[in-house]
Amino acid sequence: MKSIKVGLLGIGTVGAGTFNVLKRNQEEIARRAGRAIEIVMVADLNEERARQLVGEQCEVVSDGNLVVNHPDVDIVIELIGGYGVAKDLVLKAIANGKHVVTANKALLATHGDEIFKAAQAKGVMVAYEAAVAGGIPIIKALREGLTANRIEWIAGIINGTTNFILSEMRDKGSDFDTVLKEAQRLGYAEADPTFDIEGVDAAHKATLMSAIAFGIPVQFEKAHIEGITKLEAVDIRYAEQLGYRIKLLGIAKRTEQGIELRVHPTLIPSKRLIANVEGAMNAVVVQGDAVGPTLYYGKGAGSEPTASAVIADLVDIARLADAQPEHRVPHLAFQPHSMSDLPILPIAEVTTSYYLRLHVADKLGVLANVTSILAESTISVDAMMQKEPALGETQTDIIILTHQTQEKNVEAAIKKIEALPTVLGKVTKLRLEHLS
Repeated sequence: MKSIKVGLLGIGTVGAGTFNVLKRNQEEIARRAGRAIEIVMVADLNEERARQLVGEQCEVVSDGNLVVNHPDVDIVIELIGGYGVAKDLVLKAIANGKHVVTANKALLATHGDEIFKAAQAKGVMVAYEAAVAGGIPIIKALREGLTANRIEWIAGIINGTTNFILSEMRDKGSDFDTVLKEAQRLGYAEADPTFDIEGVDAAHKATLMSAIAFGIPVQFEKAHIEGITKLEAVDIRYAEQLGYRIKLLGIAKRTEQGIELRVHPTLIPSKRLIANVEGAMNAVVVQGDAVGPTLYYGKGAGSEPTASAVIADLVDIARLADAQPEHRVPHLAFQPHSMSDLPILPIAEVTTSYYLRLHVADKLGVLANVTSILAESTISVDAMMQKEPALGETQTDIIILTHQTQEKNVEAAIKKIEALPTVLGKVTKLRLEHLS
């Protein structure tokens, strides 16, 4: 059987890893795929660097259009990133009848519906395992391994940069800015880390997982996104004392009212396995009605871990390239005509538990006033901790954990609490998930 010929767009960190792993393990990969898979063209703006990486083994060009229009290329791997050039080249490749493999979560989270529709019309595959959680095969698990299940919720640590920062803040008691600088020095954070630390990268990934889990369109613009830039070391310390750890979670949850799609710092009971995922590692918990909770753990980024996912997609396409399109796994797990129109809930309608930190004057009746306001807002208190003021101090912190309630109830209560003369400054609010 003739080999599958691949064109590679972008040979940066992941592209180089893909080229090297495919070359190193070519015999093993061919045995699994049933035919050889070879990269025959590489497009990169830095042609000289690209030629140094691939040698004389394939053609190197600077224009990606030469790859997507080449008649001998069967599969195009897009590793450019971004929304502009990458989108144009992916759509051209599809229009030319070529299958596409991409690690571009930003592209799919914002333009996925358009891209998948074009691929469906042309009868080609768009594979994107590497777009979520690097080397962890979470897309395949959701689309295939758990296909018998009604997925109830997904909660994932899906950004290694933020997880590294939060782990360091907890271990060393350092503030956010100090740890961010260390993360940049070690190469865990980009020079411009905005997408990571503001939660945008995690929201791209959570959006894709929610679409696959619940059979809904890709709706990144409706995700609620909060990063970790405003998180204080004191809250990490208090959470630890109460038996919780704080992680930036991407959460997708099915409810009777609709779908929750949110990314934010979250308290998790420290006894949960996912709460103990440290450093730059990723982990995703999926709750299915038949299987119960399943945990997927591994490296969420890096050259060869991500290349592992890219090549797994290549093998899948090699196996199914000759199959009728209707016999392949749908792009978003559900058949296109069976997609659901369940709404994405606004954050005010989300139901969860909460951590509240109040800085108050150490006076009689403060706690009674606060709990009275919570009761009026139908918010039940699960646990409470009041710190003893330091010697000579007249101010202290009160930490309250609530039972489940709607976000709008909490916001209304906070507004009233902050108006109390004995409450000094803003109330810190974090969401809490038991994941049970």
